Amino acid sequence: MSHSLLVVHVQIHVKPEHVDAFHQATLANARESVKEPGIARFDVMQDAEDPTRFVLVEAYRTPQAPAAHKETAHYLTWRDTVAPMMAEPRTSRKFVNRFPDDAGW
Repeated sequence: MSHSLLVVHVQIHVKPEHVDAFHQATLANARESVKEPGIARFDVMQDAEDPTRFVLVEAYRTPQAPAAHKETAHYLTWRDTVAPMMAEPRTSRKFVNRFPDDAGW
């Protein structure tokens, strides 16, 4: 079996007064991130019941892609812009893709 996509779920809790600004900064980052060759998907989700909570679903094609992403100008801009907006430190969990197969991404 070939290596599977690495899928990272990033859980983010934003201060209520920063929800709109966080949303805009995150969309700008996501629009650039999906252009990276190592990224298959970069989804931005907002909690339907608590709009201060977001999940980023990032699917990386190679083991090196997450580190490459963290060196991009758009990531660094996003990181520094949203840092003061956080209600608590963001957390992440890493998953391996099982379905659909990697070609389906």
